[in-house]
Amino acid sequence: MGRSPVVLGIESSCDETGAGLVREGRLLGHAVASSMDEHARFGGVVPEIAARAHVHAATPVVRRALAEAGLTMSDIGAVAVTTGPGLSGALQVGVAAAKGLAYALGVPLYGVHHLAGHVAADTLEHGPLPDPCVVLIVSGGHTSLLLVRDLARDPIVHLGDTLDDAAGECFDKVARVFGLPYPGGPAVDRAARDGDPRAVAFPRPMTGPRDDPWTFSFSGLKTAAARWAERHRAAGRPLPVADGAASLQEAVADVLTRKAVAACTEYGVGTLVVVGGVAANSRVRSLAEERCAAAGIRLRVPPLRLCTDNGAMIAAIGDLLVRAGAEPAPLNVSVDPSAPLEYAALHPVAA
Repeated sequence: MGRSPVVLGIESSCDETGAGLVREGRLLGHAVASSMDEHARFGGVVPEIAARAHVHAATPVVRRALAEAGLTMSDIGAVAVTTGPGLSGALQVGVAAAKGLAYALGVPLYGVHHLAGHVAADTLEHGPLPDPCVVLIVSGGHTSLLLVRDLARDPIVHLGDTLDDAAGECFDKVARVFGLPYPGGPAVDRAARDGDPRAVAFPRPMTGPRDDPWTFSFSGLKTAAARWAERHRAAGRPLPVADGAASLQEAVADVLTRKAVAACTEYGVGTLVVVGGVAANSRVRSLAEERCAAAGIRLRVPPLRLCTDNGAMIAAIGDLLVRAGAEPAPLNVSVDPSAPLEYAALHPVAA
């Protein structure tokens, strides 16, 4: 049998335009263009600005990824693209680019679920996922605890999801209250380095004996942090931002890692995989390491460059789908901005 084809992955679900090239589980090259600076003055992502930025960035990032890999367009044997979830306009730009490339090159096209891409990102660093493994996805829009078997073939089992704000969303919103810049996650992480994580007794939501053990909720924590800041300002006292950031970060990391490690123990799973943008948070990573080591669980976290949105993770899923013999997407594949995570492949068709 011949080698598997080189798979080009295209990601455009939010404010990063990514392209990556993967063959047989090995990352050959990737490039990312971010429009984050264009959104910063608005305190969050503006969908129209993001979509316009993707239009300008799509071709250059593909060319940069090819150049890094030492490949040309003719070396591409399949194209994978994020079809959901995400911002509708942004997704449509990526899908249009992927369709055009697949058609021009005469190669199959695969639609990919964005969150499955985050899971697959870890395989580019640490190899195939154990069957089974527990996966904790933490990002600006999603916080989920999953039981994953064969990522390319089997349904993905949701143990628990967030009821309201995701962990990254909590960081973004509280950062604004604290006067920190956007994006909030990295800003909170930086500010927390000079703070005391025990300075403020922020709540640990959904950790009571009567709560669902695998469900998350960060809305109450966000509100508690905002009220703490308001009380300081109302009293005319300077806000101890570093202490607030460190205490907030500790609360989020505590809840995430406590539930994830407990899920591994409950289901008899020996590996925890932590992925998504918030997996780049220093305290989430260090506390996960501590608790996994104490419980005898292997921890896998992608390198920082693969935690945030990128095309390499989409190429990784496409590569797994190709090698599993999955059916390519139909020619009229569309986007699904609110697609639930059920399978790695996502081939929605507009009605």
